[in-house]
Amino acid sequence: MSKERPLILVTNDDGINAPGIRALIDVMSGIGDICVVAPDSPQSGMGHAITLNDAIYCTRIKSDSSPYEEYSCSGTPVDCVKIAVNEILKRKPDLCVSGINHGSNSSINVIYSGTMSAAVEAGTLGIPAIGFSLMDFSLEADFNPGKKHIKKIALEVLNKGLPEGVVLNVNIPKLGVNEIRGVKICRQANAHWLGVFDKRTNPLGRDYYWMAGELVNLDNNPDTDEWALKEGYISVVPVQYDLTAHNAIPVLKEWNL
Repeated sequence: MSKERPLILVTNDDGINAPGIRALIDVMSGIGDICVVAPDSPQSGMGHAITLNDAIYCTRIKSDSSPYEEYSCSGTPVDCVKIAVNEILKRKPDLCVSGINHGSNSSINVIYSGTMSAAVEAGTLGIPAIGFSLMDFSLEADFNPGKKHIKKIALEVLNKGLPEGVVLNVNIPKLGVNEIRGVKICRQANAHWLGVFDKRTNPLGRDYYWMAGELVNLDNNPDTDEWALKEGYISVVPVQYDLTAHNAIPVLKEWNL
């Protein structure tokens, strides 16, 4: 990390007014100069969606007392990162942090997560990036217990960088400040969502569906994020955005194609 204060891009998927991003801003303001670009409304579950067929509006939130720039964006979390890097910031940020998400993004949730997709997008642009999530969906969630760990992880990334093609997925258990047992470097657990749809009928007689379901964990090994979180640890999973299944290439080469 250079002697000048690092430039940190802060974003999320829960929206500009979510308590989680306020907690992340508080931590990052003590580390470097920040710029906030976040969706103007909740974008949870958007994954890596981008806006193609609508205009994107990006409005600076005016605050004479604010020591940093903050923008509300009508697009997705990925749009926020793209616009920040290409239109708003005068130089490439030294770090992008996304979150703190209200709810877990462990195991298979990473592929649906707008929080993590924002971090992944930053990674594809050559920016070290981290997605932070707290396992508490409540708007009254207490983000304070995880703050010192968030700061430590961010500083480590700024000082040491990340392997090429990798971003970090960090999940924090819903525990008190003295109950978090530490940090574990993990792999993503083998889990999936058992989809359930609640079929309902609206007042006009038209059927519609409300998605529910539960996460089924098929992997209870002690090197996974699900195990670490269950045991009271913060999980840190290195995520690669090259989706190629390299181990399958030799198998496919044996096919008669």
